[in-house]
Amino acid sequence: MARYLDIHPVDPQPRLIAQAVRILSEGGLLAYPTDSCYALGCTLDAPEGLERIRRIRQVGKNHDFTLVCADFAQLSQFVIVSNPVFRLVKNATPGPYTFILPATKEVPRRMAHPKKHTVGVRIPDHRVAQALVRELGEPIVSSTLLLPGHEDPPTEGWVVQDLLDHQLDGIIDAGEVGTEPTTVIDLSRGELEIRREGAGDVSRF
Repeated sequence: MARYLDIHPVDPQPRLIAQAVRILSEGGLLAYPTDSCYALGCTLDAPEGLERIRRIRQVGKNHDFTLVCADFAQLSQFVIVSNPVFRLVKNATPGPYTFILPATKEVPRRMAHPKKHTVGVRIPDHRVAQALVRELGEPIVSSTLLLPGHEDPPTEGWVVQDLLDHQLDGIIDAGEVGTEPTTVIDLSRGELEIRREGAGDVSRF
């Protein structure tokens, strides 16, 4: 049974954030809210967490995971960012965008795209998600909580609990979130390619 944490969406309680981070640090799998929709997350050194996400979502080994980062300084440790890309990404973060960029050696091989060695990164505009990543001190490896047979992700913590209580270690409830996943922008080849139009406005690009 997952630990259920009711966290304030604007002023997250440090004690509860610490409990959620402890779940992650011990190799657990966490459902948490973002500025787009609910996500499943684990740490970089939790390979079992990646497999559990794949099982829950019923996706294959080529599934694209995202590194959810606290800020641009942390993001730049895990992806290679040229000057033009820096300006573009900086202007759109924090926000509901995922950027696909060349991965650095800090990214485990099991996470990066096997042929292109790229990875998705993002900085969410959500107080709870930001507090989690800051307290953890490293990115959260994440995937949208979209279940097989469902058109949209769940929007509230109690719904996540009903669906996945025995498959998760922790669930954060911070109020209702949206159903649209992030807008995905591929910058890995030096040109901008919109791979998925989602919660982020594409007209700014």
